[in-house]
Amino acid sequence: MNRVVVVGSANLDLSVRQPRQPQPGETIFGSALQMSPGGKGLNQAVAAARAGGNVAFIGAIGRDPFGARLRAALSEDGIDVERLRLTDAPTGTAHVAVLDGGENSIVVVPGANGEHLRLDDDELQSISSASFVVAQLERPVQLIEEAFARARASGATTVLTPAPADAMTRSLLELSDVLIPNAGEARVLSGRADDISAARVLSETVPMVVVTRGAGGVIVARGGEVLLDVPARTVQAVDTTGAGDTFAGVFVARLSTGASVGEAVQAATIAASLTVTRHGAAVSMPRWREIRALMPTS
Repeated sequence: MNRVVVVGSANLDLSVRQPRQPQPGETIFGSALQMSPGGKGLNQAVAAARAGGNVAFIGAIGRDPFGARLRAALSEDGIDVERLRLTDAPTGTAHVAVLDGGENSIVVVPGANGEHLRLDDDELQSISSASFVVAQLERPVQLIEEAFARARASGATTVLTPAPADAMTRSLLELSDVLIPNAGEARVLSGRADDISAARVLSETVPMVVVTRGAGGVIVARGGEVLLDVPARTVQAVDTTGAGDTFAGVFVARLSTGASVGEAVQAATIAASLTVTRHGAAVSMPRWREIRALMPTS
């Protein structure tokens, strides 16, 4: 099976369920606290592994209980963690406010994820042997550029989720084969005010652009033209944390198993719709048997 290498962040998510956002200086009561594995890199690695991908993770954690917990979580999903580095910085954390309506806001403390590390020989070799190299922007951009340059040199497909979009560089965009922004990120990166125009503009630089639009579905563009416009599934969302990461991980995993782009988008859309009906990020991500049961039979 084609190997998927994820270069990304690993955080422990501290999620608080609350009725609304507090005003400045105000204290309100939450109804629940959940501690679970997260970080866009870890999330995408877990989503890919659960969807049938052969996944390795390149990341950094601290020498602390949070880091040990994240390593164990990745291993439990069959992800290769041999290149998960220990650092003297604390393990990254994400502080997630989940409103009762399902929307969320997040404050990330990068910790080890923000360390300016160079890829070592083992990590470079892992990237060189991959078929797909997946990254986000929660680790230093120079590190992602180095990983994508090596991936391109060895013939791997590079896949970028440009979040946070303000960390994007033009050189990194030019090193990406597949770009998976949400609608807001696509508009920021393209300078266009609507999703379709944004997808078209971005696909003139990146060979494939996949714009996720939540309840609005997914647009796939190539060469300045929209190829697919896939509707979302209608579900009752309780927590949107990790939905975009679920989509990205499952999309790449299915491509790695030989699925067409259309099939991969369908599977990823279904997976994201299942994720938002559950609480948490990585813990909420579905397995392939759940996704397959909802795939069109035609």
